[in-house]
Order: sequence, then structure tokens, then C-alpha cells
Amino acid sequence: MAKVVNLNKFKKRKAKEQREKQAEINRRLHGRTKAERERDELQKRKLEQSLAGKRLETSDGPGETEG
Repeated sequence: MAKVVNLNKFKKRKAKEQREKQAEINRRLHGRTKAERERDELQKRKLEQSLAGKRLETSDGPGETEG
């Protein structure tokens, strides 16, 4: 005799497995650790500070035109 299967439990288990699989894919694509985010932010700040010291200042601003 065949084993009786509860279709609701089967569907729920299959959906849960699919969600877990999608979550793993998302973690691999988008996930970064806190340390990685902080490291990237520190590098960004250092680069901005380095570039700010090398900017050339001009007497006319962006809104001023010659005329």
C-alpha cells in the first residue's frame, strides 16, 4: 500500500527550501560583513581627503559667468 502524503506539508517544505536557496543566492550577491563595509567607508574617506587637498581653487564660482 502507498504511503499517505500530506500535500500541504509537502508544498510548505518545498517553498521553504526555495526561500532558503534564494536567500543563499542573495547573501552571495549582496552580502558584506560589517568589517568590509567599514573598510570600504574608510578607504572612501581617505580618498576624498586626499583629493580635497589637491583641488585647485578658482576665483569665480560655478554660478558666475563672464559677460
